[in-house]
Amino acid sequence: MGLSLSFDGRLLFLSRMVRLFAYGFISTVLVIYLAELGLSHGQIGLLLAMTLAGDAAISLWLTIIADRKGRKKMLALGAVLMVFAGVLFSSTSNIYLLIAAATLGVLSPSGNEVGPFLAIEQASISQVIDERARTKIFAWYNLAGSAATAFGALASGAGVQLLQKEGFNLLSACRAAMISYAFFGVLLLVIFYFLSPDIEVRKNAESTDNSKFWLSLGLHRSRKVVLTLSLLFGLDAFGGGFILQSIVSYWFHVRFGAEPLFLGALFWGANLLAGFSGLMAAKMASRIGLIKTMVFTHVPSNLLLLLVPLMPNAFWAMVILLLRFSISQMDVPTRQSYTVAVVAPDERSAASGITNVARTLGASAAPLFLAPLMSSAGSLGVCFFAAGGIKLVYDFLLYQGFKKIKHH
Repeated sequence: MGLSLSFDGRLLFLSRMVRLFAYGFISTVLVIYLAELGLSHGQIGLLLAMTLAGDAAISLWLTIIADRKGRKKMLALGAVLMVFAGVLFSSTSNIYLLIAAATLGVLSPSGNEVGPFLAIEQASISQVIDERARTKIFAWYNLAGSAATAFGALASGAGVQLLQKEGFNLLSACRAAMISYAFFGVLLLVIFYFLSPDIEVRKNAESTDNSKFWLSLGLHRSRKVVLTLSLLFGLDAFGGGFILQSIVSYWFHVRFGAEPLFLGALFWGANLLAGFSGLMAAKMASRIGLIKTMVFTHVPSNLLLLLVPLMPNAFWAMVILLLRFSISQMDVPTRQSYTVAVVAPDERSAASGITNVARTLGASAAPLFLAPLMSSAGSLGVCFFAAGGIKLVYDFLLYQGFKKIKHH
């Protein structure tokens, strides 16, 4: 790997892998578990919505105060909220208690990053590495998470199936997975305990801004940049919300009659390709810059996305989709690196947190438009065009707005 990481850096990588393994582990069985508890489809939908809203609110709250109150403390609090969610979900079927756990706890129904961890860890890693290696390290950081999510999902499915063979019913087997999720939160607490003060902001920048509102968000001189990036990243995520993995999977099933085994293999390969694609970004960024790398790799990725629904059979649709995933994540480590590069050191946690929340909210808005598109494979194919078109607009606006802004 060739990365020079301090003890803190290695701990933060370990935290990423443990957490994403837990998210992949729980996302595989969460909805099945809730259905086995006897919850209605409406109640399950409400719980998932509250999970998303609660995670966004908690992420924003903890990340905007992390640089002032202590990054290590906020990471530990996030781990406690993971334990809280796991314990409550595994011990009750009361819908009101489950809503409380979904809203106040940290739980990932999609397997993706949620909560305050990503933003604070990115800021902390930036604090303890050579900034020239930041994009490369972020690329490996993202790959570690992608691989952990994939293995977590496999482990969960295999574990539940094994417990059923041993005589457990489906509800009990899924409950064991929920209990395991709480254990992963405890493990994160142990990891965070050993983090040193080196991850904290060394010296608060002097702010010439008297706006209490922006200071309360953890921002001062970089507020305009962060606001603009948040709007743009939210637009990109809104486009991405039309092609959630579950939607693409459903399109393959409806259009080509794809079986679950085919779909599982497809997205296993897609996630690994996406993770490895980020590794190429660091080398390209060192040559042409972060913004150009973000845009020049994102544009062909989105053009490939537009081609997927035009393919005549499942094989060619799969090929085009995998080609898309092979470059689709090259903008992720560069985007993360750019966000912390254009703000002051004591704004990094807040900037990453606010932009990540903007992405979460953008992605959550897109499914509201999906209902009329799910009536047939043809209309569902519009999702690919909507996603690709919106993302191309984002690429244009990002390049025009930030190609001349210097970063450090």
